[in-house]
Amino acid sequence: MRIIAELPHPDCKITIFNMNQKYIVKLEQGPLEQSYKISELDLAGGGVNDVFEIIDDAFIQEALQHFSQMRLTFHNAYKRNNF
Repeated sequence: MRIIAELPHPDCKITIFNMNQKYIVKLEQGPLEQSYKISELDLAGGGVNDVFEIIDDAFIQEALQHFSQMRLTFHNAYKRNNF
């Protein structure tokens, strides 16, 4: 797996990898992470530029909302187990 790009964003770290004819978009926020795999065959042929188009502001905003939900889910599980 090799790093293709790192996109600057103030609320999360965004890294794009390439491995086995797939692009992997990884977003990290503190101890949480999300990853999305995109087959090269599913893209129009522009390669990583197509991936950049997918990672638009709307995508990032939804991913940030997922981070909030992930954090809440973990917090609730933590409380249920009295840690």
